[in-house]
Amino acid sequence: MTRLFIGFGAITALIAVVLGAFGAHGLEGRVSPERVETFRTGVQYQMYHALALLFVGWAAAQGWGPSLYWAGYCFLAGIVIFSGSLYVLVLSDTGWLGAITPLGGVAFVVGWALLAWATLTGGS
Repeated sequence: MTRLFIGFGAITALIAVVLGAFGAHGLEGRVSPERVETFRTGVQYQMYHALALLFVGWAAAQGWGPSLYWAGYCFLAGIVIFSGSLYVLVLSDTGWLGAITPLGGVAFVVGWALLAWATLTGGS
């Protein structure tokens, strides 16, 4: 599991950097400034949670316990659902996708709660 979370953390951070550059240089003038800001929000949250995945991988190597793994899965789900839906919304101008974005936000919140639990209780 350690390698899984560190690997996904590194990959999602890499993708966040690439998408951030695309948003800064490829979207300007093609979509509204509000859409660029929406895309930027997706990139920011992806990077925050990529870093969280790296931490989860490190903490897993320290033996912090099984609830830590669920935190990592929630962070992964949040990246896909929250950030992914924002990217598709901006690139396809499909407004209904905004309705699923909060589900990714809930996954992030649950992930942070599980990480706190793992930290405070030893992960049991």
